[in-house]
Amino acid sequence: MTHERFYRIAGQRRGLPVNSDPTMPPLKLKVLEAVSEAPKHAWNALLSPGEPPVTRWEWLDAMEQSGSAVRERGWQARHLTMWRGDALVATLPAYLKFHSMGEYVYDFGWANAAQQFGVDYYPKLLIGMPLSPVTAPKLHVAPGEDVAALREAMLAAAVQLAEDEGASSVHVLFPPEDEARALEPFGFFRRGTLQYHWRNPGYRTYDDYLSRFDSGRRNQLKRERGAASKQGLSLRTIRSAELTADHAKLAARFYEATASRYSWGPVQLTGDFFLRAFAAMPDAIELVVAERGRDVIAGAFNLHTPTHLYGRYWGCFEEHPFLHFHVCLYHSIDDCIRAGRTTFEPGAGGEHKISRGFEPTRVHSAHRLFHPRFGAAVRRACEREAAEIDRVAASALTLAGMKPWLPRP
Repeated sequence: MTHERFYRIAGQRRGLPVNSDPTMPPLKLKVLEAVSEAPKHAWNALLSPGEPPVTRWEWLDAMEQSGSAVRERGWQARHLTMWRGDALVATLPAYLKFHSMGEYVYDFGWANAAQQFGVDYYPKLLIGMPLSPVTAPKLHVAPGEDVAALREAMLAAAVQLAEDEGASSVHVLFPPEDEARALEPFGFFRRGTLQYHWRNPGYRTYDDYLSRFDSGRRNQLKRERGAASKQGLSLRTIRSAELTADHAKLAARFYEATASRYSWGPVQLTGDFFLRAFAAMPDAIELVVAERGRDVIAGAFNLHTPTHLYGRYWGCFEEHPFLHFHVCLYHSIDDCIRAGRTTFEPGAGGEHKISRGFEPTRVHSAHRLFHPRFGAAVRRACEREAAEIDRVAASALTLAGMKPWLPRP
């Protein structure tokens, strides 16, 4: 599905250099109905070293080919790509969305309010990765290309595409702050929400991490982590070459056990997604398992880079006090310290993480709603919301009982 007219509109209307160098092939914009329509090596070549694994071609392809991010489940791929001849020079992953599940920038209230303005909120155009509440660049541009010009062209194309598809709006989820700010001149307003991230200021041991807390909190964390041994459980992390298809099936069971227990709507990821992801990108995946003898009791599916750990899904087959905290937090904090990682992002939500040393961290989204009065009302609501976020963030470390980090000599 090719929409070359989008770039002509952007270039002619806004004076962009459609082809400033006559010796270079002209730029053409194509809208892809699957990431597989772009070569894997070309897509990944635009990514920066150390980016979150969710930006990789393999992750998006596993989502789509497994039937997890497809029209039948409310996700319809509409990836915006710019080509110079046969060379891919810019990408913007995008999906038409027919519900708000699996986004983690909670706009269910907006969808309800839209009815008061006579607006059909769905479909909407989402720029981002499915079921991945991870801050990561959305626009990727090849070296030597004009980033500002391509951003303007791609955003103009996104807006035109949304209008052509009958969408109410365009939403950019979890961009870095500078990227979110760069969207404002194009009619987008920003929304800030909170996640809770663990940061490593230079810990050498797990005891260094515990030393940040007052004695009462420190004893609580030791007691919670120590509960596993009293329950007869041991924890370990399985990585890279150790991972097999059986581990992928186990990760799917963890996900299904948790997703089916809560009112998040239907299970969205298929078992085939985990098989595809584990096979395609084992270098970026790890699995934490809690075992009693040879029986797996609980576990967590995480992604990682040399500097970051990203918690994705956990599940348990038996309920035990504090098991969730140990599997999802304490064990992986210890692993991060041993590996020298700087940041652990355990996923969306969870104010309980504050008391365990995870700092409130503002994450961003950007939104353009086409209905003027509806858009203005949502923008004002986001401005009021921002003040409350600042208040929560300011008091968090006091609530956690944390002290400033003073490295040992």
